[in-house]
Amino acid sequence: MTRISQKAAQFSESVIREMTRLANRYEAINLAQGFPNFPAPAFIKDAACRAIQQDINQYAITWGAPSLRHAISSLYQRLYRIEVDPEREITVCCGATEAMIASVMATVNPGEQVLVFEPFYENYGPDIILAGARPVYFPLSPENGWEFSIDDLEAVIFDAEKQGGLKALILNTPNNPTGRVFSEEELSALAALSQRYDFLVITDEIYEHIVYDNHRHRPIASLPGMRSRTITISGLSKTFSVTGWRLGYAISVPEIAGAIRKVHDFLTVGAAAPLQQAAAEAILNADDYFESLAEDYRERRDLMFQILEEAGFRVWKPAGAYYMMADIRDVTSKNDRDFVEELVRDYGVATVPGTSFYRSTEKGQHLIRFAFCKTLDVLEEAGKRLRRLNRS
Repeated sequence: MTRISQKAAQFSESVIREMTRLANRYEAINLAQGFPNFPAPAFIKDAACRAIQQDINQYAITWGAPSLRHAISSLYQRLYRIEVDPEREITVCCGATEAMIASVMATVNPGEQVLVFEPFYENYGPDIILAGARPVYFPLSPENGWEFSIDDLEAVIFDAEKQGGLKALILNTPNNPTGRVFSEEELSALAALSQRYDFLVITDEIYEHIVYDNHRHRPIASLPGMRSRTITISGLSKTFSVTGWRLGYAISVPEIAGAIRKVHDFLTVGAAAPLQQAAAEAILNADDYFESLAEDYRERRDLMFQILEEAGFRVWKPAGAYYMMADIRDVTSKNDRDFVEELVRDYGVATVPGTSFYRSTEKGQHLIRFAFCKTLDVLEEAGKRLRRLNRS
């Protein structure tokens, strides 16, 4: 008798987390998994300590502590001029990761289709499969800077219409793994397609405050006609360097939010109460911090770009997030998987093979991803190790 489900058999364990285990085994510098090696800001840690001492240690309301929901509402009004009802439209989850799977399961039926840009963050495919739905992939090419042709995208959506229609599109901007920040023109084109073909847009905007070179993050929900057909997902993990806190949220109109809240309740019940209180305080006082955050990461990005070019990689400078994709063909004749194993074992640097971001392995075999959310001294040491590639 088969003891595992057909759903679970369709995907593998996380390659990113696997690379972290290899980094630990070989005592390598971990440029694979996207968590910082530097402390979280003192103001958010102090707020968490106060909340615990004030005994905010029991269950919060399932869909989020009122203080945090009101802080999120205030943030979206300040930054994006989006009016969000904190009582009916925000669901606080255990990370943006849970917000995404709760959103997919709350809105997508078995057999329906969900479109994902490729390369993609590795969780999206399993999320769709666990909902019983079918992923449809649309490739972005590094050769044109990870931009997409609206005509080619519409052709894929039109084909999906002939097979029952598209229920949703998952949009990740700033993008992991490419660092692409989708332009307002691209967002407007996606908004027009969403309304023409009547599908939802489920966004992953977890890197919204990490953008560079005068690029600007704009939630697609702020565009005309999109408020009622968008689920906006973000969180605290990347912005405040608290990936272990697992605090994320989903914003949507009340009808959709009600469904997300039900799924969320039975997935996790709720996020940690004292950490929600700390997050509320941090969000309300973070506007200056957001600016310094982006500048700090710009310095890391520029250093990482220089290191990889000097090591012989072809690289694409990201406009946002803290990842960098690199073409390995000028450095090695090996495929991505064999090469990252060599890097972590023989050079002490852990990265992620490009194939983990693609549906079919042949597309990503010449790519690997670096995470540069590390202190400058650690990046410099990684650079010393990678430069040995030119001498081997």
